[in-house]
Amino acid sequence: MRQLALSKAFTLMESGPVVLVVTHDGERANIMTISWTMVMDFTPVFAITTGGWNHSFAALRKNRECVIAIPTVDMLDTVVGIGTCSGADTDKFAKFALTAVPAKFVSPPLVKECVANMECKVIDIIQKHNIVVLEAVAAYKNTSRKEKRTLHAVGDGTFIVDGDRLDRRKMMASKLPPGV
Repeated sequence: MRQLALSKAFTLMESGPVVLVVTHDGERANIMTISWTMVMDFTPVFAITTGGWNHSFAALRKNRECVIAIPTVDMLDTVVGIGTCSGADTDKFAKFALTAVPAKFVSPPLVKECVANMECKVIDIIQKHNIVVLEAVAAYKNTSRKEKRTLHAVGDGTFIVDGDRLDRRKMMASKLPPGV
């Protein structure tokens, strides 16, 4: 085995799905790209890592709500573009020709072009580690999307795309919650 620099160790584990976090500051919606995500358990509780370096963080902290939108591989350039400009001076919905769909339970809109959206409430912010814990209050799948493969950031400017789905439901049945 070849030793890897510790500064690159995160690239071995970061490959969770890239998501778009939509917030609303009271005047307009903003979108940020996040690749640091975590499912907390079988309930609809998730975590993202972000902080004051992201323009959206102030709205997320103040209003304690957001939408997690899950883009697909055909949206890669849009996802990267969203992540490389600031909502402080850019209307990202307009710049990237995204369609805002009103949410039912939170102020930020859903993103029509994404394969899935979750309306979320902030239930905790762990400041020491910049972890925002979210509870989904509604979830939607965009069944009209033909492309369903999601993106996974490696952390070095490269991405992995979902591949084949391997089914082991029968083997894992005793460990899965009802209805999954």
